[in-house]
Amino acid sequence: MVRKTRFGQILISKRIINEELLEKALHIQAEEDQTNPRALGEILVSDFKIDHHSIFGLLAELYAFREIKINPTKIDKNQIKHTKEILSKFPEDFKKELIYKKNLPYQLSLGRRKTLIVLATNPTDKIIEKIPLYTDFKKYEVVYCRLSILNELIEIIAPQKNEFLELLEESGEFISEVSEDDRDSALDEYALDEEINKSLLVNLFEGCLIEAVRKNASDVHIIPYKRSNVDFRFRIDGKLTLWYRQEKTSPEAIASVVKDRASGVDRFERDTAQDGFAQRLIDGHLIRFRISIVPIISAEYERRFESVVIRIIDDRNVITDLKKLGFQKQAEKDFTKAIGKSKGIILLTGPTGSGKSTTLMAALYHTIDPSINVLTCEDPVEYVIDGARQIKIGNKLSFDDAIRSILRHDPDVVMVGEIRDKITAETAIKLANTGHLTFSTLHTNDAPSAISRLYNMGIETFLLAYAINIIVAQRLIRKLCDHCKRPLLKEKYPAAIEFGLTEEELKSKQIFEAGKGCKKCNNGFKGRITICEALYFSHEIRKAIVESGTDIDEDLIRNIAEKQGMLSIKESGLDRIRNGLTTISEVAYATSED
Repeated sequence: MVRKTRFGQILISKRIINEELLEKALHIQAEEDQTNPRALGEILVSDFKIDHHSIFGLLAELYAFREIKINPTKIDKNQIKHTKEILSKFPEDFKKELIYKKNLPYQLSLGRRKTLIVLATNPTDKIIEKIPLYTDFKKYEVVYCRLSILNELIEIIAPQKNEFLELLEESGEFISEVSEDDRDSALDEYALDEEINKSLLVNLFEGCLIEAVRKNASDVHIIPYKRSNVDFRFRIDGKLTLWYRQEKTSPEAIASVVKDRASGVDRFERDTAQDGFAQRLIDGHLIRFRISIVPIISAEYERRFESVVIRIIDDRNVITDLKKLGFQKQAEKDFTKAIGKSKGIILLTGPTGSGKSTTLMAALYHTIDPSINVLTCEDPVEYVIDGARQIKIGNKLSFDDAIRSILRHDPDVVMVGEIRDKITAETAIKLANTGHLTFSTLHTNDAPSAISRLYNMGIETFLLAYAINIIVAQRLIRKLCDHCKRPLLKEKYPAAIEFGLTEEELKSKQIFEAGKGCKKCNNGFKGRITICEALYFSHEIRKAIVESGTDIDEDLIRNIAEKQGMLSIKESGLDRIRNGLTTISEVAYATSED
């Protein structure tokens, strides 16, 4: 058993974490390089997504560091100038490391001796002790500052630089438009190389990756636009927005740059779909990129255009705590009960981009334990899961073969990335019925229709009834910005009432719509939240499925589940609206097919 720390015990006594979570965090700490292990607080925040202030605010209080509260929007210009002057006296590399670790030398306190005030989100960070070694500031005081405040201060005083985009700005326009004479039916590879070499397209691509990660985009789309322009679009909070339009550049050149900077793709192949991979160290974190390239047509039949979509895989976004999923009370209760069983299927449904993988990751981390064998079979594998054995699909091991091999590999918990056909469905059923907890996904609009889908694949009703623990159908909707949202305008009341809200709710002024947008959001929205229906397989639900005969009665199953407390996806969305978290239009769009 790992020795518990005093700070860990205090966190438990304050109900910030529980015994189980502390054990997991301490095990991670014990397995790390003991010459430079992470502190307990860092592990809890980064690996388990515990609120930063809950951990480090308590740590600051425990060690008697004073806390400073600053409103970044009201910071004085003289203070900004003063802080910049202080930072200019730091060696560049040391300054970058300090700011990267969220420490900001802020001001000089004038007294008998000048004292440097250092704002820190982790006041026990050892790097602060090096300040006298690298600078003339021999006396300093560490002051605790909340992460959200310090991030805003850094953005104002010492914003992160994107060296690739800076090179582009310094160079101005870097290539002229390709003339008609240069375009023949056969693409001239030498001309293309010359175009790339005399440009800064590599900097544009690398700068794009950095900006996408910093803006918390989930995907980058690189799309040919007309004859010689290319659009770079970021998907942020589920919506595609134009980040940059590169003009007077052949789309073939940009596609070639992407291929050259990725692994697993052939630069000279332009007539088939390709999947590639890349990874970059960005702001101290290793970020992985999954690259999809497909040929597309254009009005100029002789051109060989390709569309590029890059999925950003940032392990910092993985949720490992079920409570952070944001499920509503009944759904969270039923989901926790379902994954707490030793066997049965946990099925997530919904369209692409509805957060199924995120929910599965949180559920897996909840069940992972050194005493059990956790296997996953995904194609492709996106996130590396600590404590699980993730089967690698390749030319010599197909998805179907991997599914079959799982049964012979002594698993306790299995994740099958997706139930694709009867073979996958039967394997999942067999795993569940032989005492294994099985996680998977399916593409259906709601929870009851998932039962019909599996039945139509050829799975008998009695097998479905007793193999499945829960089906969760979910969507992701954009969350309103707390800083600029506004009460719904009166002229929109009739549509809101028709959607399911009451006049009393509207008059309470607690039903909101998006504002015009501010510095803290994207056009009135910031982040996304889940709406879902969680169909828990109670005795009554199982009985209804078994008695369905040759036709699954989805309405009957839904009525039973709703009487037992299940919210439909629309009702889940209405609850989010009533709590001022999102808009009617967001929920209407997400549930339009239901």
